[in-house]
Amino acid sequence: MLLALDVGNTNLTIGVFDDARLVAQWRLRTVHEQTADEWGILLRNLFALSGHDTAKVDGVVISSVVPPLDPSLAAMAPRYFNCEAMFVNPAKDTGLVIKVDNPSEVGADRVVNAVAAFHKYGGPSVVVDLGTAVNFDVVSAQGEYLGGVITAGVGISIAALFSKTARLPMVAFREPDKLIGTNTIACLQSGFYYGALGMIDGIAERLLAQLGTKTKMIATGGQAALIARGSKYIKQIDEHLTLEGLRLIWDRKRRA
Repeated sequence: MLLALDVGNTNLTIGVFDDARLVAQWRLRTVHEQTADEWGILLRNLFALSGHDTAKVDGVVISSVVPPLDPSLAAMAPRYFNCEAMFVNPAKDTGLVIKVDNPSEVGADRVVNAVAAFHKYGGPSVVVDLGTAVNFDVVSAQGEYLGGVITAGVGISIAALFSKTARLPMVAFREPDKLIGTNTIACLQSGFYYGALGMIDGIAERLLAQLGTKTKMIATGGQAALIARGSKYIKQIDEHLTLEGLRLIWDRKRRA
């Protein structure tokens, strides 16, 4: 079995694979202060609750954009799963040609998503990952990672407006009942939803104009389904894209 961890700034996504089949998946908050033992105990408890045996884990693969957590996760793997963790490094061989100025600057999760998108959908393709940031990652028809576009995520925008205004409340991100709000909360929800949708579709439209209309647009991340419902260009939702990419990279290394 393979334990796959995608460590983001806000959330930690955990997947367990039995060969190519995803048999368990959890999404937790990223806690920056957790020790190796706290990670190990947490993961063992999740395995126990889902009826899976940690002794069957023979691989741990991690994509992380939170460097301070890497040492504790690296120490956790051999202590609780009896194997060394593989950290995805975009500069190393992932099966894609990385055609950016400095491959070491690219977030591991972005390359992992690109690997999965090219394997599952071919190219050219664009992954729209809706997390703390909104990432657009572009893969060519030849399997080249071309770079992308990064902008602030919806959660950051909501938190920023709340922190900088005296009378505007914090609101949940949801699709509003109608465009024109008739109270403050409805106005905010409409603005955040249609503002995010307009920004995402605006970037997608320009990417399609450059890459061609046959380009696949794949959404992943916590808000993927909500955005895809209203998007003109994003119709494919793949909730487990990052975990699938981690498995593919691990399998590639094992075969090598």
